[in-house]
Amino acid sequence: MRILVTAPYHAKGQAELSAVLGEVIYKPWKTNGRAFSEDELINLLDTSKADALITEHDHVTAKVINSFPHLEFIGVCRGTPSNVCLKTAKEKNIPVFHTPARNSQAVAELFLATVIDILRNTAASTKWLKEKNWDNGAHTSYLQFKGNELANKTIGMVGFGAVPQRIANMVENFPCTIQFYDPFVEQASSKYKKTSLAEVFKTSDIVSIHLPVNETTIEMINNDLISTMQTGAIFVNTARAAVVKRDDLLYAIENNLIRGAVLDVFDHEPPDEKDYRLIHHPNVLATPHIAGATHEVEDHHVAIMNDRIIKWFAKQMSKI
Repeated sequence: MRILVTAPYHAKGQAELSAVLGEVIYKPWKTNGRAFSEDELINLLDTSKADALITEHDHVTAKVINSFPHLEFIGVCRGTPSNVCLKTAKEKNIPVFHTPARNSQAVAELFLATVIDILRNTAASTKWLKEKNWDNGAHTSYLQFKGNELANKTIGMVGFGAVPQRIANMVENFPCTIQFYDPFVEQASSKYKKTSLAEVFKTSDIVSIHLPVNETTIEMINNDLISTMQTGAIFVNTARAAVVKRDDLLYAIENNLIRGAVLDVFDHEPPDEKDYRLIHHPNVLATPHIAGATHEVEDHHVAIMNDRIIKWFAKQMSKI
């Protein structure tokens, strides 16, 4: 088997694949400077004579799959295989593997860093200091930027998959009270409270969004929920912008109805003018879609992908 790998994949991971499956042709998208387009991917698959593909961000469209219906599998080094036409892959009986939880540690750590930054007024105090506002008053900054501790806060998760469960595990001993809404997850642990969506918004000091984008979740988080948040609450979205009605969140922020927000995702990337109204607001800590961007994430996705593919291959061989 010849496997075209366009995802970042370290040498050890390539060697593991090669030892079990066959030849690895490594053409990472990073060398290209961007994800491979539909036509570029078709050309790569054609020239490499690949029997399988492991990708990350490339455009694996219906046209790509229809051009190579013989592919043994498609591996997607992402939490969800959103860049692959799953419908066409299913029609061609091509299994699609992905790497859920590859970035759970990275996102959880950024959650901690940014939420504590907001609670402790870190960005505002750093700006104040750099602008040389510290006069002879010894207690000016101490009084002006006195913040809050994360300890003893109630954190409400909307969605309770790998990322929020990792966050919960990290913060439970601060201690924090963890509650969550997720109709697809049973009671994960007696330490965490499963509750309604309305209750999460009404009673949490921090509301963190962890939803995928689908027909039922687009703009699911709107004024009906945001308006019920406590005035001192913090809204966090490191998932997908489309699940939140932007105008309703912007209204709450600009009218000081909540304490603030941590946002890593936006309706438009790069942002449009309305996105920038959120980004520039003093009560918003905004990052440019980097919650899952660590060097270690690539190590994680290689380990998860290799484990899944090698187990699948062993099962296929057992049928022969």
